[in-house]
Amino acid sequence: MDLKEIQNLIKFVANSGVAEVKLEMDDVKITIRTTLETNVTEATYVQQLPAQAALPQATVPQVTAPTVVSVTPEKPASDDSKYVTIKSPIIGTFYRKPSPDKPVFTEVGSSVSKGDVLCVIEAMKLFNEIESEVSGKIVKILVDDMSPVEFDQPLFLVDPS
Repeated sequence: MDLKEIQNLIKFVANSGVAEVKLEMDDVKITIRTTLETNVTEATYVQQLPAQAALPQATVPQVTAPTVVSVTPEKPASDDSKYVTIKSPIIGTFYRKPSPDKPVFTEVGSSVSKGDVLCVIEAMKLFNEIESEVSGKIVKILVDDMSPVEFDQPLFLVDPS
């Protein structure tokens, strides 16, 4: 592909109203992005790939940083609004048991009082006990045992009634 063909392609994409076009041919990879509001080409990338590098790139999976995805069930908002959400005060690893050979702190359906330990979160080799902020009944445990948690991530739903 020569420069004239690339310029014609850019003009065509800009006039078509498409947001992004990716084109791969043998040893050339082209990505053209445009903005829809003004129809002006925002960025154009042309990458010439060496012939021997084309096959390994196709077979090597891309590794991306894990992302936290919040999935909420499709229930009416009024269902969860009556529950109190207990959130993580720190970043760390969530554990439902004080140690591997001990029973879990709490189960779904268990009654808890204000100040009862619900779980521990390990942060920098320190195990921090997370206590209940309210008295009530555990409705749902939102995090799996031994999984990483973020600051302010919901851990438990408690029905205070």
